[in-house]
Amino acid sequence: MKVCFIGLGSIARRHILNLKKLVGTEISIDVLRSGNGNKLDEDFSRNLSNIYFSYDELSEKYDAIFITNPTSKHYETLKKCIDKSDNFFIEKPVFETGEEDISEFISLDKVFYVACPLRYTNVIQYLKENIDFSKVYSMRCISSSYLPDWRPGTDYRNTYSAHKELGGGVSIDLIHEWDYIHYLIGSPKSVKSIISRKSDLEIDSDDIAVYIAEYTDKIVELHLDYFGRQTIRKVELYMKDDTIIADLVNQQIHFLKAGKIIDLSQERNEFQIRELQHFIDIISGKTVCDNDLDEACRILKITRGY
Repeated sequence: MKVCFIGLGSIARRHILNLKKLVGTEISIDVLRSGNGNKLDEDFSRNLSNIYFSYDELSEKYDAIFITNPTSKHYETLKKCIDKSDNFFIEKPVFETGEEDISEFISLDKVFYVACPLRYTNVIQYLKENIDFSKVYSMRCISSSYLPDWRPGTDYRNTYSAHKELGGGVSIDLIHEWDYIHYLIGSPKSVKSIISRKSDLEIDSDDIAVYIAEYTDKIVELHLDYFGRQTIRKVELYMKDDTIIADLVNQQIHFLKAGKIIDLSQERNEFQIRELQHFIDIISGKTVCDNDLDEACRILKITRGY
């Protein structure tokens, strides 16, 4: 298997190490870098076959290309390397607005899979497989955390998250939430949102986004922020017979009325590897692509408040 990564940030490095675990010596990994990133340590470099700094240097054809550079570059990158592979793994968010013209891409017989890793957590899988959402009256979700703590050793002010022009902002950085909501219950009839910057973080991107969405049979509330000093990531389900709290940080399901707790502990790499295996299954023809450009753009437009 021969793949290429375009962009080599923290998520790309995680994917590369996980691919080596999955595929072992049966994979060759090239990287296209901007030349502005940190120097690679010797141990990590052993996982790479070639390091390039120009699209012209890339091989004629790859089994898959991973687009893992800043969000603001995804659309342009896809155009530049569209002839280099038939299979693309695109980090979320897929693009900047979701209103980009994707007709050129979807007319091709190619796979465009957009990352949605929280779908593969034990907690979200439990909800998907065990909860009858037709019996949920109201759903409340929150993801609150402190941006300066996200990337230890890196000044948050220099990350893409801090800058709107690089595709940063909590509304799209935490697109995970709208992705798993869509995965669990589909698209809403209507959405109202407030997306703004209210904290004293030294950023020019939005740091809070609040949504109220109406479905035919339920209401969904969603709160996202960059300034919560204690990390919280939960799904609350209000039903006739119980209130269920799905805690993605502590990896537990709490049934408040029944007094039952289900522990679903897992290492982070477990769900990241599950997603990579799913992508490999897609490009191997074992399953269908279930988060393509069209779906990813629809979700992105919701989270951007369009």
